[in-house]
Amino acid sequence: MKKTVLIVDDSIFIYEELRYMLADTPFQIIGHAKSGEDAVALYEDLKPDVITMDIVLPGIDGLKAARTIREKHTDAKIIMISSLAYDDTIEEASIIGTKGFLCKPLSQDGLIEALEQVLHNG
Repeated sequence: MKKTVLIVDDSIFIYEELRYMLADTPFQIIGHAKSGEDAVALYEDLKPDVITMDIVLPGIDGLKAARTIREKHTDAKIIMISSLAYDDTIEEASIIGTKGFLCKPLSQDGLIEALEQVLHNG
C-alpha cells in the first residue's frame, strides 16, 4: 500500500515537479494545498502519512501552518521544502517539530530518501 503525501506549495511548477518525482514510487499524492489555511483544512480532511510544506505561502506561511497542524496532531509528519534555508528558519522548523528540511531545487533521490526516513523514524 502506498504512503500518502499532501503537497503544500503555491507554485504549480513545484507541485508538478513533485508529482513527477513521486510517480512510480511507494508514495501517492492525495492532495495539493496552495495556502497555509488550505494545508490545515486538507490535513484535517485527508490525514496524509506525510506533508511536504513550503514556507512562503499566501495567507499564513508554512511555518505557522505546520505549527497549527502539529499543535492539534502531534504525530503529523511534516517536511519543510523551501529556498529559505537560513539557520533561524531551519531552527524554527525544528522547534515546531517538523521532521526534515529540504532545500529547493530538489533532487528526486533526496526527496524519496527524506520521505522514507520520516516515515520509518517517525
